[in-house]
Amino acid sequence: MDTLDRRLLNEFQQDFPLVARPYAAVAERLGVDEAEVLDRLARLSRGGMVSRVGAVFRPHAVGGSTLAALAVPPDELERIAALVSSYCEVNHNYQREHRLNLWFVVTAPSAEAVQAVLADIAARTDLDVLDLPLVEHFHIDLGFDLKWS
Repeated sequence: MDTLDRRLLNEFQQDFPLVARPYAAVAERLGVDEAEVLDRLARLSRGGMVSRVGAVFRPHAVGGSTLAALAVPPDELERIAALVSSYCEVNHNYQREHRLNLWFVVTAPSAEAVQAVLADIAARTDLDVLDLPLVEHFHIDLGFDLKWS
């Protein structure tokens, strides 16, 4: 990873250009061309440094979403986590040290679509899915100042 990669990751977590060609605008700010930005993002994505490039919306402003959890037998955790991650509606999952040891977020075009994903996961895993819908809104700054030594 070089200085330009670091700038790309650090400077565009917030205030991403909302224009017809956002990657061209990013490229202009970085002093490179659009193809360079796209190539770098693809390489960083393949390397696990970038998992997603996209907007973050206030919950339920567009579509539906929920936090969900499963109690997965430890010897099945990797397989079930991979299955859960295979849904395009699941933007991330993570392991927790708790009886409910696999947590994930589902985002879909509607509340009904969210429920359909949860039902499908339950059917495919033969596990009860705990749906933890949003009760109170909190503002979380999703930008992280990435510092390298």
